[in-house]
Amino acid sequence: VQLQAFGGGLVQAGGSLRLSCIDSGRTSSRLAMGWFRQAPGKEREFVAAISWRGADTYYADSVKGRFTISRDNAKNTVYLQMNNLKPEDTAVYSCAATPSYYSSAWYLRPDDYDYWGQGTEVTVSS
Repeated sequence: VQLQAFGGGLVQAGGSLRLSCIDSGRTSSRLAMGWFRQAPGKEREFVAAISWRGADTYYADSVKGRFTISRDNAKNTVYLQMNNLKPEDTAVYSCAATPSYYSSAWYLRPDDYDYWGQGTEVTVSS
């Protein structure tokens, strides 16, 4: 598994960005995926997760209704569509993956994930 995240950038408050995370290793589609973020001086926090089949998702309360996680297993890619961005969304966003036996399982904790990609920086100006 080799994860690569991209799509970050600078955007004004209220704007949108779409992050992508590609598994260039094309190891397996049976990977539950997650997005995490870490703002300067703060701990890493959970953002969103999706089961390997893609039918089950879970969001942090802070992004619920604004962010959407999705995946295209044929492309080995997971997306994070971020709408109505706020300055407090500013952080480095990282994707993570873990093999999952259960098709509907998603995971919240960083320790649940075996593989991590490099981060992509998102800056939201007010």
